[in-house]
Amino acid sequence: MGSQKRAAVVTGGAQGIGRRTAELLAERGFRIAIVDLLEPKATVQAIETRGGIAFGFAGDVTREDVVEEFARKVFGRYQRVDVLVNNAGISLIRAAEDTTPSEYRRVLEVNLVGPFLLARAFGRMMLEARRGSIINVASIAGLVAVADRAAYNTSKHGLVGLTRTLAAEWGGRGVRVNAVCPGWVKTEMDAADQAAGSYTDPDITQRVPMGRFAKPEDVARAIAFLADDEESGFVNGHTLTVDGGWSSDGSWESVRLSKR
Repeated sequence: MGSQKRAAVVTGGAQGIGRRTAELLAERGFRIAIVDLLEPKATVQAIETRGGIAFGFAGDVTREDVVEEFARKVFGRYQRVDVLVNNAGISLIRAAEDTTPSEYRRVLEVNLVGPFLLARAFGRMMLEARRGSIINVASIAGLVAVADRAAYNTSKHGLVGLTRTLAAEWGGRGVRVNAVCPGWVKTEMDAADQAAGSYTDPDITQRVPMGRFAKPEDVARAIAFLADDEESGFVNGHTLTVDGGWSSDGSWESVRLSKR
């Protein structure tokens, strides 16, 4: 089938990275299915206004029955799934000693269990077709530690581990599994975290060698690269950092800023 017949699933597509990813994949000819806690009407409308094909589904990706129902709807509508983008996630900024078990479990459920359930549901379809690309949106917090984020860091480290494991299991059967690891991105989640007083723009921009936050577009384009079999057909089990050099730069602040 031609590229216009391909189908992509994006979780957490109502806003931020997920919304821009859904729009970009639609621009590249994919039919789009989006799942979010709230039905992503604005994203679907934006895609349809530009001539694309999309539908939204409201549901909690931590629930197996919801994921299975969503998968049936996607396959019933599109008869195939070529790409899964596991983007849905939540943050928690709290000292480890003050993090409650219920808070810890909720972050793991959304950021780690949800991607597994979706990868299992859509991976079965991809394995049967012997083709597919799964992209997990992890974080640089899946590669290095950031204080006051015990639950979040653990969930993202686990997601990188899940990525590598599925890549090892499924790569030989035509399904590639990779992760993108963004640094700080200007999204609604960032706005909420900053509103709580945990960090400021200069805290990030002075630490990033490129001197700015990422934009959703930066991450969406990395995801689109990993989704494309022609562009990244032999890339499997990879963690692609999109952090402006954050995780590579061991300079102290005066050295880093002297290079601006």
